Amino acid sequence: MHATTLRRRPARLQRSALVLALGAIIAGGQVHAQKATGEIFGHAAANSTITIESTETGLKREITADGNGRFSFNQLPTGKYKVSTGADARDVTVRVGTGSEVNFTTASQSLETIEVTGAAINPIDVSSVESATVFTAEQIAALPVARDVSSVALLAPGTVKGDGGLGRTGSTLASFGGASVAENGYYINGFDVTNIRNFTSFATLPFEAIGQQQVKTGGYGAEFGRSLGGVINIVTKRGTNEFKAGAAVYWEPRSLQEHAPNVRSIQDPEKYYKFNDADEDSKLSYDVYGSGPIVRDRLFFFAMAEGRDNVRENFLEDSSNRIQDTKPHGLIKLDWNISDNHIVEFTGITNRDYEEYRNYTNNLDGDGSNGIEDPFSSRHNVGTPGFTRKYGGEVYIGKYTGYLTDNLTISAQYGELEALNGVQTPRNLPGAECPAVYDSRANPANTDYLGCWDVNQFTISDPNAPDERDRRRAGRVDLDWKLGSHSVRAGYDGEKFDSTNVGATMSGGKYYRYYRTPAAGARVNGVNLPGNTEYVRVRDYQTQSGSYEVENTAFYVEDNWQITDRFLAYLGVRSESFDNKNGAGVSFAKSDNLYAPRVGFSWDLEGDASTKIFGSGGRYYIPIASNTNIRASAAELYVHRFYRFTGIDPVTAAPVALGDQIGAPVVLSPGIVPVPDTVTAGNLKPMYQDEIILGFQHAFDNGWTGGVRGVWRKVKNGMDDYCYHGAFERWAQDNGHDDFDSSTVPECVILNPGNDAEFALDLDGTGDLTRVTIPARYFDIPKYRRKYNAFEFFWERPWDGKWSVQGSYTWAHSRGNAEGYVNSSIEQGDAGITQDFDFPSFMDGADGKLPNNRRHTIKVFGVAQIAEEWRVSTNWLIQSGRPVNCLGFVPESARDFDGSGTYTSPSSFYCVDHIEIGADGTPHPVHVLRPRGSVGETPWVTSIDVSLAWIPKFANNNLTLKVDVFNVFNAKRALQYNETGDLNRGSPVPNGDFRLIDTYQSPRAVRFTARYDFSL
Repeated sequence: MHATTLRRRPARLQRSALVLALGAIIAGGQVHAQKATGEIFGHAAANSTITIESTETGLKREITADGNGRFSFNQLPTGKYKVSTGADARDVTVRVGTGSEVNFTTASQSLETIEVTGAAINPIDVSSVESATVFTAEQIAALPVARDVSSVALLAPGTVKGDGGLGRTGSTLASFGGASVAENGYYINGFDVTNIRNFTSFATLPFEAIGQQQVKTGGYGAEFGRSLGGVINIVTKRGTNEFKAGAAVYWEPRSLQEHAPNVRSIQDPEKYYKFNDADEDSKLSYDVYGSGPIVRDRLFFFAMAEGRDNVRENFLEDSSNRIQDTKPHGLIKLDWNISDNHIVEFTGITNRDYEEYRNYTNNLDGDGSNGIEDPFSSRHNVGTPGFTRKYGGEVYIGKYTGYLTDNLTISAQYGELEALNGVQTPRNLPGAECPAVYDSRANPANTDYLGCWDVNQFTISDPNAPDERDRRRAGRVDLDWKLGSHSVRAGYDGEKFDSTNVGATMSGGKYYRYYRTPAAGARVNGVNLPGNTEYVRVRDYQTQSGSYEVENTAFYVEDNWQITDRFLAYLGVRSESFDNKNGAGVSFAKSDNLYAPRVGFSWDLEGDASTKIFGSGGRYYIPIASNTNIRASAAELYVHRFYRFTGIDPVTAAPVALGDQIGAPVVLSPGIVPVPDTVTAGNLKPMYQDEIILGFQHAFDNGWTGGVRGVWRKVKNGMDDYCYHGAFERWAQDNGHDDFDSSTVPECVILNPGNDAEFALDLDGTGDLTRVTIPARYFDIPKYRRKYNAFEFFWERPWDGKWSVQGSYTWAHSRGNAEGYVNSSIEQGDAGITQDFDFPSFMDGADGKLPNNRRHTIKVFGVAQIAEEWRVSTNWLIQSGRPVNCLGFVPESARDFDGSGTYTSPSSFYCVDHIEIGADGTPHPVHVLRPRGSVGETPWVTSIDVSLAWIPKFANNNLTLKVDVFNVFNAKRALQYNETGDLNRGSPVPNGDFRLIDTYQSPRAVRFTARYDFSL
C-alpha cells in the first residue's frame, strides 16, 4: 500500500484516526529517514519543549518546536517511544523508513497501546510521496507465506513472481513494476547487500531475525539508487532493557508434499520431457535467540543461531540428485547508546550455504514406460563420492548516529560483505580427465551424456587460482538539517565491489557433441550434407582467472518542503558515477556525474488527512554488473569446429579419429584480453529509467482506506552486447578502409542499442587503433524499449482486535523489445549482456509483451481471531498468465546470416514452419516470424494458502503452534512452457515438444511451526 500516516481529523473521525495511527503499521514519513531508521514528527504549541523516550532502551531526546509549532525527531532506531510535552503524552511506534505523526494541538485523549497481529496496515500519510509497505515480524509470522524476503515482497501491489531458472535453485525472485528480477536493491540495517555480479542474488540472514521489512515499489527519493525495479529494506531485531529469549522450529515434511504431473515427450514418446513424480523438498530450521541489556539503558545485544537441514531430491527419468544443506546461519546485533545524542550499532551475519550433492541412477520399470519404481531404495551412486558447492559468507556493518543539535543529525556507516560464488569442493571430480561428450543424434532436443566424465564437472584450468567469490566494501555519510519548513538531507556513498573469477575449461579440456542429419539432409556450418550423415561439433573453451572491480559512488541532496499545512513538495537530485575495470585494473566502462532528478508532491485535500492526492517523478540508474567485466574484458577462448568422424572410443566416447572439417572454424572469442576501447563504446551510458506515479487515497468513516495509483515507467537508455561484425565491415567499406579486418574486433562489443557508438578500430591492419564514431544505422538494431503502465487499486481494513484484511488489484501492461538485465525465456542470467541484441535479426519481431507482463493480479491476505486461543489467516493470489514465445534459428535468408555456425542456439523469433525441398534435393526450412508474445499465454493461476494457529492461555500466550497449508487445493496450472520452436540448425525440423509444460505452480505443501518466546 501507499506510504501513510494519520493526522488529526474532525471529531467524527478522531477516535478511529488515533487508534489507527497507534496500532497500525505506518509506512512513509516527512523526512525519508535513512534506510534502517524512522522518524517522529508533528505539531505542538509554538516554542514548546518536546521529549521522546524509548520505552525499550531508555534513549531520550528533547527538542524545541519551532515558531509554527512543528517538530521532528529523525534517524530514530525503530521501536516504541513515548512522546510528551508537559503533561500530555502519547505512545508511538517507529517503523523502518517511515514517519509517525503526533499532534498535540488538539485535546489529549487517553490512548491504549494496540498490538497488531494481522496484515500490514498503512493508514494515510499526507507527508510522503513514496509507494511503500512495511511488514513487521509479527505480521509475517501470522500469515501463510514462505520464509524468504522475496515472498514477503510479493504481498505488495505492483510485484509479480519472476520465472524460475534465474538465481539459486529453489529461490524466488520478484519483479517490481515491469523490471526484470535482476534490477532490485536489497538492504540489511541500511547496508546494500545486493550481489552486483549478476543482481540475481543477495546476502541473506536468519529469517527469524527480521524485525521489519519495508518494500519500496516506486517513488523513492534521491537517497536511493542503483535499482530500476524496487527496494527490499530489512531491519533486524534488536535488544532492549528486557531480557528475552525464545526458540522456534519450522518443519516442511516431504511426506505431506504433493507432486507436479509428469510430462511425456511428444518428440520422443519413449522418454519423459519432465519427470516430477518423485521430486522431494523437505525443510527444517530451528532457531534460538536471546536479547537484553549488557548495560541497562546503554548497551544491548540480540543474538540468534539458526540450524538448518534442507534436502532437495530432483529426479529425471533415469537419474537423480540429492542436495542437502545443513550449514547453520547466525546473527548478532549490538546497540550502544553512548549518550542520548550519540549511538553506535554493529551487525554481524554469517549466511554460508554448503550444498552437498550426490548423484544417482534410478531403477526403472521393466518396460521403461512408467518411470521410477522405488526411487529411494533402488538407486545407486553414479560413480562420484559426492561434492559440495559453497555459497554465502559474512556481513559486517558498523554505524554511528549523532544528534548534534535539535535540527542537525549526522550518520556514518561502513560495511563489508564477502560471499563465495558456488565454489566446488573438490574442484575436480572423478572423471575430470575425460572429455565432455554429448549425444544429440537420436533427438537434437534431448541430450544424452556419453563417456567417463561427470556431467557436474567444470574443470578449473588454473589449479592455483583462488576461490571464486564476491566482496563489497562500502561506506556512506548522511546529513539531516531542519530549516523552518524545509527538511534537507544530503549525503555521499561509495562502494568497491570485487568479483574473483576462476579460469575454467570443459571436463578433460575438450567438448564433443554428436549429430545426425535428417533423412532429407541438412545444411551444417554453411555446407550441405546428405541425409543420415553423422558429424561432431568440437568446442575449445577456456577462461582466464582474475579479479574484477566495480567502483560506484553517489552524491545526493533532497528537500521536503512543507509549503503549507496541506501541501508538501519534494525536490531531490542524485549524481551517480560508475567505473567497471578489467582484470588489470584498467577502466573499460566508466560514467561520471549521471544526474537523476526526483520530484514529488502530497496534497492533503481536506486538511484532515482523510483524502490525499500525491505524485512523484524521477530518473533511476542501475550500475553495470561485474559479470560484464568478467565476460567482456577477460581473456576467453571459445571456438567451434565441425567434423566428420570415424568411430567412438568405448571408454571416453571421444571420436577415434576426426575426418574432414565441415566449413570454417567459428571463432567466438580468440582468447586474448581485449583493449577496453575496442570492446566498450567510448560513449556508453548505463541503463536508466524514468518513472511517473500519480495517486489518490481516501479514508472512510468505517475505518477502511482505499486508493488508486497510476504508474508509468519507461527505459530511456538500454545497454547490451552486440556481436555482428558485418556492421563494422559495412562502415569500413563505406569509409574507404579496404584493409580493415573485422576479426580484430572482439567477439561482442557493448553499446547502447539504437545510438551512435565510439570504438577504437584497427583500420589498416597495422595494429594501430583509431577511435571512430559509427552511426547507429550501421548496427541495424532498434533502440532499447521497455514500457510499463499500471493502475493499482488497493484497500485495507485495519485490525480491530478481531480481524483485518488487505488487498490489491493491479492492471499492468509491460511491453518492449527487451526484458532487461536478464532473459527469462531462455533463463539467461548474464546481467546486461543477454543475447537480445547480439545480431540484427534477433530483434525482428522482438517488440511485444514481455515475460513479466501479468495483465491482471489480485492479492488478498488477512488474519482473524476466531476464538480466544485460535487464529486463522489466509493469502490469496489470482493472476493472469504470462506471454509465450516461439524461439528458433534465423533463416538463411536473414540479412546477417553468414553460414558460419554463429547461431548455435535458437535465439530469434523465427520458427520453422515447414520444410521445402530445393531443385537439388536439399531440404530448406521455411521460417515464419512469430513476434514476441504472439503464441498465446500461460493459463490464469489461483493459489490459496491458509493457516491455523493455537496460542494457549496456560502458556501466558508465549507458545504458538501453527500449521500452514500452501496451495491448499493443489492447483496444477502451468507457469512456463517450452518456448523452443526449432530443434537444431543442422536438423531443421520443428520441435515436437514446443509448448510442453516446463514448470507448474508449486504443489501443495504443509509447514508446522512451534515457537516459544519468554522474558527472563
